[in-house]
Amino acid sequence: MFKHKFSTVSVIILLVAGILVGMQINLFSDDNIYEQLNKFKDVLSYTKKYYVDEVDTKKLVASAIRGMLKDLDPHSVYIPPKQLEKIQEDFRGSFEGIGIEFNILHDTLTVVTPIFGGPSEKVGIQAGDKIIAIDGEECIGITNQEVQKKLRGPKGTKVRVTIVRIGVPNPLEFEITRDKIPLYSVDAAFITDDDVGYVTINRFSQTTSQELIQALRKLRSTGMKKLVLDLRFNPGGYLEQAFRVSDQFLKAGQKIVFTKGRRPEFDDTFLATGRGEFQTIPLIILVSNSSASASEIVAGAIQDHDRGLIVGETTFGKGLVQRQFELSDGSAFRLTTARYYTPSGRLIQRPYEGQTPQEYYRAAYRHAEKDMKNIFHKAESDSTRPVFETDGGRKVYGDGGITPDYIVPSGKLQEYAAKGRQFVYEFVRGYMDNARPPFPKRYARNEAVRFINEFTVSDALLQEYVKFLETKDIPFNEEQFNTDKKYIAALLKAQIARNLFGNEGYFRAMLAVDKQFKKAVELFPEAKKIAGLN
Repeated sequence: MFKHKFSTVSVIILLVAGILVGMQINLFSDDNIYEQLNKFKDVLSYTKKYYVDEVDTKKLVASAIRGMLKDLDPHSVYIPPKQLEKIQEDFRGSFEGIGIEFNILHDTLTVVTPIFGGPSEKVGIQAGDKIIAIDGEECIGITNQEVQKKLRGPKGTKVRVTIVRIGVPNPLEFEITRDKIPLYSVDAAFITDDDVGYVTINRFSQTTSQELIQALRKLRSTGMKKLVLDLRFNPGGYLEQAFRVSDQFLKAGQKIVFTKGRRPEFDDTFLATGRGEFQTIPLIILVSNSSASASEIVAGAIQDHDRGLIVGETTFGKGLVQRQFELSDGSAFRLTTARYYTPSGRLIQRPYEGQTPQEYYRAAYRHAEKDMKNIFHKAESDSTRPVFETDGGRKVYGDGGITPDYIVPSGKLQEYAAKGRQFVYEFVRGYMDNARPPFPKRYARNEAVRFINEFTVSDALLQEYVKFLETKDIPFNEEQFNTDKKYIAALLKAQIARNLFGNEGYFRAMLAVDKQFKKAVELFPEAKKIAGLN
């Protein structure tokens, strides 16, 4: 990623010039860049001088940049300074603070969970703790932005928090030394029934391949023989990390992805090194219509080389490569510089010409797909999309994301369950606070499997949830409730499990009602066959 800094005027010059560079066009032709820049400067000057109200020129310039980039493609975008800082944090894989996930319930800052290994966990902060003061100052009614401002800070600095804990009569006070907090891209990794490993990745950050390798080594040491890699809802990230993840499963010399741009310096080809530790493990990848970019690179490479099966829904369809240019005011813009292609030559990018950004993004979620075996990709056979072949001669199609080898739609929740989902954490937190005996005393931190096998969401608990939703102006709908009853029960159980065991507990509980995962587990004999594994 480029680290160059540019002034606002420079970026305007750069973007307009980018249309001309490398095309042997005379800069002093009718489309003279300096004439266009002067035109913009005149409009900005007249507006500043004569507009009926005072104007903020910084906002006007930012709007102009947004409008200019919007005319290029949906993924060339302007990023304001505050947003850029958050994005860089997410993909850098760490920030500095006290290490908690939090929610604000009834104006009270509540700990969802302390981050494993972070400073809050080390001093004894627990899920469900309610922070009522920070450095002696009451924080009832605090906002999300204020929480980050008060609790984040440089490594080594200290902050005092006062908490109220259920079952403890008096408030507790903790002094926490801020530290570097890792942001993990592997959400969960564990072995399900028998010998199937399950790993879910939420994005491709700087640490993703390292996290994945560590997780897979641990699972292999505890008996993993097959792997379900979950890339559903993964929006992508660094192309290099997509290469490194794919490299773990492919043979030396196999092409993983290649890029082509208008300028040759943006052309590149990524080949497997042969050093991957998991080249022979039976593999199934789960994808959704939100799986994009780097996720599609991994899925496309595995599919093109017949290395495993892809299960789920047709992916988003983002095949454009961006470079990020940082500006002098702390903002940045991302400019599409190349397209990427799967090993067979498929462009994954779906058409966007003639669409507004809103139409483009909505279109990704309009697939009317039906459950079907699609190993020979007959689902796309009547389309006008270009045809390619996998290593084994199967037809696959470009210009529209990755269509799975087994299409399994996730299904749509009824309105009652969908509306209620946003209040599940609040309900479960209240339920656990009042449970007798307290839940943490019943189960040890490493007993997620025992909890999943033993605990059942009773009809009485479901009725409590129904009554709770009525207090949130969500009236009971018996027909819709019965349609989604299994899902609602699983979601309540999963949230309880997350409070007790972190992400592993949540994902273990939700996999019990996950038809895409259940279908994937059934398909390992075929995954082994297509990959030529004994």
